Amino acid sequence: MANKKTTNSADVGFEKQLWEAADNLRGSMDASEYKNVILGLIFLKYISDSFQDKYDALVAEGEGFENDKDEYIAENIYYVPSGARWSVIQEASTTPSIGMTIDAAMEQIENENPKLKGILPKNFARPEMNQARLGEVVKLFSNIKMHDHGDEKDLLGRAYEYCLSHFAEQEGKNAGEFYTPSSVVRTIVEVLKPFNGRVYDPCCGSGGMFVQSAKFIENHGGRLKDISVYGQESNPTTWKLAQMNLAIRGIDANLGPHNADTFTNDLFPHEKMDYIMANPPFNDKKWFNESLKDDPRWSKYGLPPASNANFAWIEHMISHLKPNGKIGLVLANGALSSQSGGEGAIRENIIKDDMVDCIIAMPEKLFYSTGIPVSLWFLNKNKKHPGKTLFLDAKDMGTMVSRKLREFTDDDIKRIGEIYDQYQKGTLEDKPGHWATVSTEDIAKQDYILTPGRYVGIEEEEDDGVPFDEKMKKLTSELSDLFKQSNKLEGEIREQLGRLGYEI
Repeated sequence: MANKKTTNSADVGFEKQLWEAADNLRGSMDASEYKNVILGLIFLKYISDSFQDKYDALVAEGEGFENDKDEYIAENIYYVPSGARWSVIQEASTTPSIGMTIDAAMEQIENENPKLKGILPKNFARPEMNQARLGEVVKLFSNIKMHDHGDEKDLLGRAYEYCLSHFAEQEGKNAGEFYTPSSVVRTIVEVLKPFNGRVYDPCCGSGGMFVQSAKFIENHGGRLKDISVYGQESNPTTWKLAQMNLAIRGIDANLGPHNADTFTNDLFPHEKMDYIMANPPFNDKKWFNESLKDDPRWSKYGLPPASNANFAWIEHMISHLKPNGKIGLVLANGALSSQSGGEGAIRENIIKDDMVDCIIAMPEKLFYSTGIPVSLWFLNKNKKHPGKTLFLDAKDMGTMVSRKLREFTDDDIKRIGEIYDQYQKGTLEDKPGHWATVSTEDIAKQDYILTPGRYVGIEEEEDDGVPFDEKMKKLTSELSDLFKQSNKLEGEIREQLGRLGYEI
């Protein structure tokens, strides 16, 4: 599957400038801690500017409603009290108390907006924070409108996502809990096409699945209000990041009243979803609790092993599907073939229930948190082609954007979407080495193992037009010359060893 050498990264001129300037603020601060400072500042700038735009519009109307909170709530705009507006923060940027001013602003905004209570960072006045550098970053943020970089809401959203990806790069293996690379998320979205209905992520991290779904809808002429977003996240800091990330994108999401473990405290136990998209923690060995032993989520396919949560995530998601619901998730490759702890039997039961619609083998180095290749699973409660599964090998796709990281290009993502669409339409012909449509009966012959390589086969070599007999004569002649050279070298080595008193 050839692809053009174009990356899917956005125009990051300003984002890169912002990152480099903000990085000067870090000093000796840990990346995971520093992340909350910078992303919190981006969020503060966004909600303050959104408020100010609406405030100025209401003043211009001359009806005196500029201080009526309901005017802002009606348009999903957070109300920012006078002491927390960016103009106040900008004025304090050259003072040693800039951190205290920002902390106070965060506190005031939380008090005025119950939905943000306990979410915003309030650690800008800490002793280890360089206040002069913090003031410089505030000045840079203050100049955003002076730059011609497009819509400010989109700019700040892009800046937020750009910084998230760089924090993920810095944190490496610890990044998996809050960030899934956008090219992986976009691939899932391109296949599922979540235009309307309920969208759910039971391990939502910083909310990337929802952001890319919103972008997909906007890019295809859909309406954001046609989807309802539900998510859950166990890590309290990451849960706060998700709230801010979605708010800055104008996505009204229900992430529950607090962070919570999805297995032991499902915040949406009775909700059924149209689309579920997720990147669960790979091979989580600490998920199990004795209270989960008789959980109804495992009643249909089997109890997942306590040593690995992969199939627990799958069964949890299936339990939340509507009759026509679809799932797209990332899993470690072991889930394709593992037989340990009853996983093989669970996988077999899911396949026999005709849930597996498509499996995509991904290339290595797509994630900051691990270099190992993973697979994408697409499950469907109402498959277009019952008894069939599409296997797609995408291991030769993607472009290395650094020594350690690969990224799918726009063309890669579009191509995968087109292949799946053709499969859905019934017009896709198998391409050896790349993709194949396989019956459940043939999967059964492979002991219900879902590794795509077992089904797509080997790519056919193009005929170069040279007759077979002519090829063989040439090859045998070349081989004969190599044997003669080998015999000559062997004789010389024996002679040299003999001179040294060693005989072979």
